[in-house]
Amino acid sequence: MPLSFANRLNNVETSAIRELFKLLGKPGIISFAGGFPDSALFDVEGIQAAVNAALREEPGAALQYGATEGYTPLREQLAAFMESKGCAGITSEQLIVTTGSQQALDLLGKTMISPGDKVLVEGPTFLATIQCFRLYGAELISVPIDAHGVQTQALEALMAEHKPKLVYLIPTFGNPSGTLLSLERRKRVLELALQYQTLVVEDDPYGDLYFATAPPPSLLALSTQVPGSRDWLAHCGSLSKVLSPGLRLGWLIAPPELLAKATMCKQFSDAHTSTLAQASAARYLQAGRLPATLERVRGIYAKRAQAMGDALLSELGDAIDFVQPQGGLFVWARLTGAQGRPTDATAFAQRAIAQGVAFVPGMPFYAANPDRATLRLSFATTDTAGILEGVARLRQAL
Repeated sequence: MPLSFANRLNNVETSAIRELFKLLGKPGIISFAGGFPDSALFDVEGIQAAVNAALREEPGAALQYGATEGYTPLREQLAAFMESKGCAGITSEQLIVTTGSQQALDLLGKTMISPGDKVLVEGPTFLATIQCFRLYGAELISVPIDAHGVQTQALEALMAEHKPKLVYLIPTFGNPSGTLLSLERRKRVLELALQYQTLVVEDDPYGDLYFATAPPPSLLALSTQVPGSRDWLAHCGSLSKVLSPGLRLGWLIAPPELLAKATMCKQFSDAHTSTLAQASAARYLQAGRLPATLERVRGIYAKRAQAMGDALLSELGDAIDFVQPQGGLFVWARLTGAQGRPTDATAFAQRAIAQGVAFVPGMPFYAANPDRATLRLSFATTDTAGILEGVARLRQAL
């Protein structure tokens, strides 16, 4: 007898990006496909010192079961970190530690989404969010974006029409779009959350990876300027892109009732996030090493992003259109079809792999009405020489 699986699995499938990784075993391939930071930039010395300090100073707590809400010293450090970024009034009691920010999204799905609920997301948006929310039965509706992030006029129209359960946004250097939501639009999003009494989820794993100038304040930081809007705002943060993905540390800030429900659901999921990882991260933040680490990686990613942008312009010319990113890990581009060049990014990806370079076609990042001409290129894990060579191979694949 075949196994009978849950009906909720009918609406999801495996990640197209993970499937693509299976094709990357070819020797010498240059990958622009990954969505992760460069492991060569991890502050191994600082992390090792923090782990040793945790085991030396408080071995029992670091190796024992812990509170579902999180390790208190880390919660205090994260609250201080958010305060340093303009989020006034955030205390350790207003956040829980999660196993990566992706668990925060899963907890929001569990607590907020019933089958058939409508959820607004950017088009395009984070693939794992699409999969997660669909798993809980959400009907996902895409809101168009442009170079300045989500189009708030379209967002308002869709909120009025569909009365969604929640709105999910990545305002700062989003994955995959890399766009930066303008200050004016950020304030408008908060006004709409309050006007329509709709929860807005701000996912912010990339906000600290800016290049030249700092981005506008987060929605959470700006919420004090729109009185009452914080009651309709959840904020997901992560140490994965700025410290180490392997630590699997994120956090969720949300209204008290929602945070309590999320904590309850986390009890069912994993009891608590690794106490050793939490205790180590707390020591790392206490040691004050993160600012220097961020300064270093920002400089390196900025150079790589510029190298990729310049190379795309010189090698592919009018065959591709993109906005030069101001931060984050990605270039989001669109094939134009100029002079008979390709317009299907999936077919182009196959030819690119044959030339020894990989990227991710954009279609999986759309909850609806995918643009087949779009693609995501990551500059994070390839040095400048590799970027130049990889883009030259893209030209050969045209």
